[in-house]
Amino acid sequence: MPSIPYIDRTSAQPLVGLGIMYPSVGALERVGGDWDWIWLDAQHGDLDFRDVMNLLRAAHLIDRPALVRVPAHDTSWMGKVLDGGAAGIIVPMVESVKEARAMVTAAKFPPLGNRSYGGRRVVDFLGRGYYATANRDTLLIVQVESPEAVAIVDELAAIEGIDGIFLGPDDLLLREGQDVDTPKNPGTLGRQYQAVVDGCRRHGKLCLGHGVTEISQGMAREYGFNLIIGAGDVNILASGSRSSAQKLRQFLKNAPLQPAAAPAHGAGY
Repeated sequence: MPSIPYIDRTSAQPLVGLGIMYPSVGALERVGGDWDWIWLDAQHGDLDFRDVMNLLRAAHLIDRPALVRVPAHDTSWMGKVLDGGAAGIIVPMVESVKEARAMVTAAKFPPLGNRSYGGRRVVDFLGRGYYATANRDTLLIVQVESPEAVAIVDELAAIEGIDGIFLGPDDLLLREGQDVDTPKNPGTLGRQYQAVVDGCRRHGKLCLGHGVTEISQGMAREYGFNLIIGAGDVNILASGSRSSAQKLRQFLKNAPLQPAAAPAHGAGY
């Protein structure tokens, strides 16, 4: 089962990921290989647990590690997803050191945590001794999405068992009293991104962030994110469809099709 490889925090190129919100195994098989890793969004995406398992299998077939954003602080989801072979989990809305430590307890095996041993799929593929390296091989990434969480990001990054931090820009803007469509740039989110990156670098943790727009790509490069979400099935589908429709309409407008000649009398179709 593929895992997120170790990244030299100071020199390695970041790994670019594809976000998946629709339960289309075929689409993931077709385009997932273009990316370094896959993000399966079970929090806001149209995915239930069975969808996640099917997509994990597809990711493994194309040899790409998959991180799963679980719906909430649901320890049963976390254990099942990791037992299913996810390369790691992303936990949304982590607001305190206490909550972060609880996520470590759920996601890591003893003595670091209290994850339950078993996992039909990981045992079948990796053997009964998989737990010996699971704490290192599977990632626990917590998502900070409020001013209060950003304020303690250094404490969160210092926790043993937390492997990375992801700043959630939309919820952060909302909780700061701003519109979620406020432009996301260094002027509006630079201080918060810098706090996350500084905490991750200080404690040797991974920093995950968006890089879908040109501005967010520039920020990802400037701040030095390790894992960058470069696109999603939603925006690829929407932009591709829109572009194709616009091109065809423009072509027809500039060079309208001539009506077909009427068939000869008695001719078949």
